[in-house]
Amino acid sequence: MPDNIEKKPMPKILLVDDEPDIIELIQYHLEKEGYLVKTAKNGVEGLKVAKSFVPDLILLDVMMPEMDGIEACIELRKDNTLNSTLIAFLTARAEDYSHVAGLDSGADDYITKPIKPRVLLSKIKALLRRSTVNQIIKNDKVSLEINRDKYIVICEGKEFTLPKKEFELLALLFSKPGNVFTREAILAKVWGDDIVVGDRTIDVHIRKLREKIGDVNIKTIKGVGYKLNLNVN
Repeated sequence: MPDNIEKKPMPKILLVDDEPDIIELIQYHLEKEGYLVKTAKNGVEGLKVAKSFVPDLILLDVMMPEMDGIEACIELRKDNTLNSTLIAFLTARAEDYSHVAGLDSGADDYITKPIKPRVLLSKIKALLRRSTVNQIIKNDKVSLEINRDKYIVICEGKEFTLPKKEFELLALLFSKPGNVFTREAILAKVWGDDIVVGDRTIDVHIRKLREKIGDVNIKTIKGVGYKLNLNVN
């Protein structure tokens, strides 16, 4: 890896469960693997933590007091800041309707308890790979490829090595092509809560990306944010 490329931080995981023993066990194994972990004991608390933590993955128990996992998932999916966050249910239920209801509420997957830590870690890695695989978009109007392994972007056959924030911004837009990412979501996912930056910072990075991959490939949604444009005219 080139010297000017920073090492990508480990994914952030939020664990929401009302059983302290389960939280303690899973948190131990996640942190042992190097993940950044925060916890919550119910859906209401989970919503608050998620909005400030902006995790890459939420492990969400179904049966909880105050607000269950299904309700919490529905509320989480209403928050544009979390629209690239994966959600997986932790459920002891074996009934098919529970799994169907979970996926219908906006979850990406479900994991049935009890589960061995090694198997859980394997499932988590598989889930996270869904949002970090190399992606290619090709049609008669545009050809774009983002290679996360080599940290490069290929546009119309031309290869670019982008600065870290530009790469992460483009990767975020690439994670859901055609979907609009709000400025709040971009700031939370690319810059995080530790660094205070303004809208102008996003505009500057978007301008630089446009200079490299073409002005038409990133569309501005006035008053909202940006999206990767798949319908290039």
